[in-house]
This record gives sequence, structure tokens and C-alpha cells, in this order.
Amino acid sequence: MKLRLGYSPCPNDTFIFHALVHGLVSDADAPQLEYDVLLDDVEALNQLADEGQLDVAKISYHAYGYLADRYVLLRAGGALGQGVGPLVVAKEPQLDVRGKRVAIPGGRTTANLLLQLWRPDDVELVQLRYDRIMPAVVAGEVDAGLIIHESRFTYPSYGLHALVDLGTWWEEQVGELVPLGAIAARRSLGAETLARLTRLLRASLEHAWADPSASAAYVAEHAQEMEPDVRQRHIDLYVNRYSLDVGEAGAGAARALLERGHQKGLFAPVPEPFFAVG
Repeated sequence: MKLRLGYSPCPNDTFIFHALVHGLVSDADAPQLEYDVLLDDVEALNQLADEGQLDVAKISYHAYGYLADRYVLLRAGGALGQGVGPLVVAKEPQLDVRGKRVAIPGGRTTANLLLQLWRPDDVELVQLRYDRIMPAVVAGEVDAGLIIHESRFTYPSYGLHALVDLGTWWEEQVGELVPLGAIAARRSLGAETLARLTRLLRASLEHAWADPSASAAYVAEHAQEMEPDVRQRHIDLYVNRYSLDVGEAGAGAARALLERGHQKGLFAPVPEPFFAVG
């Protein structure tokens, strides 16, 4: 079976998926799965999944609210935890964002949902690819930016200031982990294949943890201009025990986020269970 698989070029994803897509892990007594791999920005992956172009995809938890009728989440491979949330940054350290133009990394990113739950209603949202946001703030194209991924570590070098950490806000207001992204797979793949994918993802992550040097070149290749220490900090922050299994805490965080998205009128109630058995 060949699966169309999409994930981002960010270090946490390439670190997790390296062994899987390079055939370094297998499921005993079962034919090897093959993958047609696409690496793209998470908002692009959200859109491609919505269009039905991917069998398995890293998506935003926010996006799952629109996909739950066709996809189910895998318990491994995702990004959630504590201290992992997006930041709103600006050149002015005390900027009041009401009435201002704020760049966001995509309408269905979890970052945008968190912003909508927090922000005043009169903010003007401007959608940009995540790596264009900080340059746009610096250039004055927008007043503030909602940043994700490695930008969390590099924004001070742009002369920007954090106005709010939406992850901290979520943890304090809701008391849950911050659910950022998950691996979604077509429900039509069936329970056996979904369970296999979960086992293989866990094995791929365990392989990466056991031998980080094996994936280092692959991670660096797709991280582009990112400095080695930033790549490592990115992996250390976003790849954690919840990447191996979301657990009850992770499932509870996903439930809390999706319930609030529904309450805001963004999508229909999301039926449970969200996660495939595996």
C-alpha cells in the first residue's frame, strides 16, 4: 500500500518522520508501507487534507474541526505540551492590538484559533506564510504578528517584543496542555492500517531519540537557514512524551480546544473519539 503523506519541513516533523520514510522501521509480519512524501507549511497541509489530497497529514488541531468526518487523529507524532504556544509580537513592546493589523500564519492554524479566543474582536487579520510574518512586522506592513515554529526562538533578533504568549494564556485560563498539531489519517484506511501507522510512528520517534545523528542531515536539509542550536531547541520543545502518545492529558486538551472552536461557531460539534486505537 502506498500512502500520500504530508508533513512540514520543521525540525520536529522531520525528526519524527525520518526513520519512517527512509524505511528504517517496519511492522513485523506485515508488508512494508510505501509513502509518497510531500513537505509543506502546516496551513498548506490543512488545505490539502481538506481537499482530500493526502492520506496521512500533519495538521493543526484547529483544522481537525473541519476534517473529523473524513479523518481521524493518530495518538503518536503530534505536537502539544506546555510552554509551546504561539506568540503575538510587535515592534512596540506595549502595543494595544485593538484596531490593528495582525499577521497570522493561516486561518485554520491552532495559533489563529487561540488568537480568536483571546483577541479583541476588532483586530484585522492578514494571512501570511509563517516565515513571512516577522519580516512583515519589521517592514511595517502589519502592526503585529502571530508567530509559530522556530520564530519563537528568533523574534528578538528582529528587534521584536512579545505582547502575549497565547500558550501561557491558554494554560492559565483553561488549565490544559496546548494542543498544536496532530497526525490525521483517512478513516477509510481502516482500523488495522491506522493501528499500524501509529505503531510505525512511535517506532520512528524512538529510533530518532535513540540515534539523533541518523536524522541530523535530513533535519538540517529541510530546516534551510535555521541555525543548529535553533533546530535543537525546536526539537527539544516540540518533540516530547506527548509526541509518543497523547495520553489522557493530550486528549483532554484537544477536546477543550475543539469544544471552544465549536462554541465560537467555527465548525460543527466534533464527534468522539478523536483518536484512532493504536
